[in-house]
Amino acid sequence: MAKQAKETVKAKDKKKTKVVAHKTNILFQNKLFYGDNLDVLRKYMRDETIDLCYIDPPFNSKRNYNQIYLNQGSEDKAQAQAFVDTWTWDDFAMDGLAEIMTNEKARFGVKTMLLIEGFEKVLGKGSLLAYLIHITLRVTEIHRVLKPTGSFYFHCDPTASHYIKLVLDSIFCTTGGDFRNEIIWHYSGWNAVLNDSFNKRHDCILFYSKSNKNVFNGFAEKWKSVDEYVKIRKQKVLKDDNGSLYVMSDGGNGTRIKRYLQEAMDYGKPISNVWIIDKINNSSKERLGYPTQKPEALLERIIKASTNKGDIVLDAYCGCGTTVVVAEKLKRKWVGCDITYQSISLMLKRLTDTFDKKLTDSIELNGVPKDIESAIALANKVDDRTRKEFEKWCVLSYSDNKAMINEKKGSDGGIDGVILLSDYKSETDNAIELKNVYFSVKSDIKPSVKYIRDFYGAMQRDKAVFGIFICLYKPTKDMIEECKKLGQYQCNIIDKKYPLIKIVTVEEIFNGDRLEIPTTHRIDVVKSAKKVNNGDGQVQLKL
Repeated sequence: MAKQAKETVKAKDKKKTKVVAHKTNILFQNKLFYGDNLDVLRKYMRDETIDLCYIDPPFNSKRNYNQIYLNQGSEDKAQAQAFVDTWTWDDFAMDGLAEIMTNEKARFGVKTMLLIEGFEKVLGKGSLLAYLIHITLRVTEIHRVLKPTGSFYFHCDPTASHYIKLVLDSIFCTTGGDFRNEIIWHYSGWNAVLNDSFNKRHDCILFYSKSNKNVFNGFAEKWKSVDEYVKIRKQKVLKDDNGSLYVMSDGGNGTRIKRYLQEAMDYGKPISNVWIIDKINNSSKERLGYPTQKPEALLERIIKASTNKGDIVLDAYCGCGTTVVVAEKLKRKWVGCDITYQSISLMLKRLTDTFDKKLTDSIELNGVPKDIESAIALANKVDDRTRKEFEKWCVLSYSDNKAMINEKKGSDGGIDGVILLSDYKSETDNAIELKNVYFSVKSDIKPSVKYIRDFYGAMQRDKAVFGIFICLYKPTKDMIEECKKLGQYQCNIIDKKYPLIKIVTVEEIFNGDRLEIPTTHRIDVVKSAKKVNNGDGQVQLKL
């Protein structure tokens, strides 16, 4: 186990010695960033400040790699299908390639540049190369922010791990770092008999260190029983003259030594690089409904192995926040980042549910709009990948994270979100049913009354009972008059009337205006958590 470095400062009289910790994280404030992780890493993260980084970037595992070497500059159908809405050869990919090949700010090593040049020749300018450029830019920055004793874990699947490993080798192994393990995360599941391959039941986690002085806490699991020990170790159990059970073990240099069974059991089962941990499934207590959610047990093993209490953990693709939640439970400090406000919303709610609002309030939150100027900046982002983020922030903020975002690809018909309202079926039928309330968001400087009419048409088409129209700038007089003409919806369960279309400005959201409707049977953005005692006397929440 690596120990924290200390420096000794001798007093003038040389009789007293003061030991001072080399670095302390006591005053470190947990941070959550909303934005592109490349921008965050470059603008906000200093060199050699992170003890452990784990990332699980989005990747589509359905790619047909049999066709990849036939790609000579134009994208084949297999590539396009596999990387739809995730990786495309666009201006960002071209800019990234130019940045690596010109190495303007000397960020990249020669081996990395040569590797990307080779990938371009072999793969062509398509989706896979765009993905590898994306990864190269970000892992280069992650390497920079890792401490010399730091570790890096890259979570991927077998369809791309061979490409990714070459990228990581070029960044870590050429600068004094090392490849430590390929960890196989094996999980259970079931499929019908496949005609062309075996069932796929594992992910890959590539483990690297920045130097040969990385923190690593080796640990072992307890044997469940003597039978398990004997079965797995395949050792014959013997009995000595006193009737004590023992096995013969390797003593080194070709020798064999006697190890009594109780001693062997107490020593434990060393962890291998094959980890059998169940995935999050429909019956899992941890399940939040997030599609790529990873089990806490997986992150707990990584964080325990490569950090000590008080160390700083970074997850640059936070998703639903499993890494930061586990880091908090294990008394590590943490930094999280995600490019979608949906994920930030999920994490804030999960942290509040799992711990308490006091913790959430103590987080340094960066990138989330806090005033009109920052909202305008978010709405005017040029990156097509984040063009809907302003809409998501508006819908989730006004609904207190209770609405669901419209994830329809392509044209969304002007509907950006929906929340389910509980009401009586009718004035004469007291059966409770869920009814749609729609959201539409516009950021035009001069919003038009046509938006209201189109929104109302979509509501009628889908039988939404009323709608919320959120605008960045003040609505026109015509828009306000049009809404008044539409009338109101009578919610009988609470005897309250709502405008058929209510106009809400972003300024009103900043002033605390929120939607209040009966949602007894609501589907929250994430499932709430249950309380648990974390061992220090405080009652907290457990997923």
